[in-house]
Amino acid sequence: MRLPFRDRHDAGRQLGEHLHRLHPWPDTVVLGLPRGGVPVAAEVARALAAPLDVFMVRKLGLPFQPEVAMGAVASGGVEWLNRDLLARLPLPPGAVEDVRRHELRELARREARYRASRPPLTLTGRPALLVDDGLATGATMHAALRAVRALGVARVAVAVPVAPPDTGEALQPLADEVICLHTPPGFRAVGQYYRAFPQTTDEEVLAALQGRRD
Repeated sequence: MRLPFRDRHDAGRQLGEHLHRLHPWPDTVVLGLPRGGVPVAAEVARALAAPLDVFMVRKLGLPFQPEVAMGAVASGGVEWLNRDLLARLPLPPGAVEDVRRHELRELARREARYRASRPPLTLTGRPALLVDDGLATGATMHAALRAVRALGVARVAVAVPVAPPDTGEALQPLADEVICLHTPPGFRAVGQYYRAFPQTTDEEVLAALQGRRD
């Protein structure tokens, strides 16, 4: 199978071209979910000639399997938990709170690192476009959508290169629009559809954000 994306920059360029053809995006702020979503969002912002910012969100992974999301936390104290999943798991008392505390510390560290002294772009009354490098369970995007809504955006859309069909459908009640380039059957992991999918570093996030904030 030929993989659809060379790397995150290529995925962002493809996604940006698709969005540009889809319809106009006047006054829209492009928000990248760190870390992997920011390089994708930078290419999207470039294609749409739109301002770019980072929107802080962190997955809450299961204590015994951190790659599986039981929820997520986002800027502004917004949290989403997968109650169905948690109801099926015999987690010890305090397990969710321990993970929450750890991820909130990391969220605060990244917020301080990525923003320095620069305030976030104003979202109130403006359309927002949330971008990630792909969706698996959609936990982080659930939290991000709720947090962005709480900031009073005019409308909010989600755009990603790849996701399983059911995840995109689950987000539709929360978003005004969900755009995904590929919704392959048999989806297992986001990185499965990239030829190169290394972990994004803080330095790469800062480089992507530089010069595209106004």
